[in-house]
Amino acid sequence: METKYDIMVLLSGPEPQRNLLEHKLIKELHYYEGSVLLVKGIIENKQTKSRTGNLTIYNYMTSKAIEKAINSSKLIICRSGYTTVMDLTKLGKKAFFIPTPGQFEQEYLAERLSNLHLAPFCNQEHFNATQLKRIIQFKGLDMQYNTPDLEVLFSLFLK
Repeated sequence: METKYDIMVLLSGPEPQRNLLEHKLIKELHYYEGSVLLVKGIIENKQTKSRTGNLTIYNYMTSKAIEKAINSSKLIICRSGYTTVMDLTKLGKKAFFIPTPGQFEQEYLAERLSNLHLAPFCNQEHFNATQLKRIIQFKGLDMQYNTPDLEVLFSLFLK
């Protein structure tokens, strides 16, 4: 897809951590020179959209709209939950992870992906926009997946 956003922020997680990260990212990305899409991850009766400078902010998006937005974004800033990591890997995206404080599996995944030089991460309290410059040192999550040869795989059961 054609690139529409330089950065997409996909927020999720339990309160108050989701809200704390939202405010921090809005403050930090307000002066970012590229286009930013921020999805708050708050399901409400009506979808809302607002613009503030370079920021386009939605309260939520449908799964299809999120997929389209991810595909039209250069970089995704998000939590490092397992499902999110797998989705971004399938889509071959560059990501910057901010694990939810106290979510040890997210902290582990973010650190592991950083050690593999696939995606940088930063703890929520230490994040600032200059951290994003580190992305050029990482390969991204574009991992090739080869469909297994099912005939060979299931030949074990043919005896």
